[in-house]
Amino acid sequence: MKEKIRNGFISFAISAFAGLTVNMLIDAVVNGFVREGFISMSPDYVALFPTPALAAYVNVLLYGLIGFIFSAATFVYDMERLGFVLQSLIYFAVTGAACTAITVILWQLHKYPLGLVFTLCGYGLTHIIIIRMQYRRLKQDILLINERCGGMAV
Repeated sequence: MKEKIRNGFISFAISAFAGLTVNMLIDAVVNGFVREGFISMSPDYVALFPTPALAAYVNVLLYGLIGFIFSAATFVYDMERLGFVLQSLIYFAVTGAACTAITVILWQLHKYPLGLVFTLCGYGLTHIIIIRMQYRRLKQDILLINERCGGMAV
């Protein structure tokens, strides 16, 4: 469990840095070529804070929190008594609830129903990819175990 939490903090840092970098690039490009005074945060989100700078700091922290949750929640795959399908459903539910709540706050998606639908579809597609990758890894592990046991079923 300590390793999952450590990995969560590493993912927090990576996600926060990546979110900050993407926002800075978007702001630089739009301010340089399209419109001065642009900030890459929802005006409704920025209005929740006394200053745009504080909104940006919280924005970066929330990006980091998303990374932490995605990484730390992988502990569910270490619960060997649970089947792969149940592990995947729990992971999807935990990360889905937390990350959807965060993105609704960041992008004020409750005010933009179509944006919410697209975000949920993207999230679902992301999880399909993650589950498929996990399943392939699980199959490879089983094949390796069977090879080491001389072809005997384990």
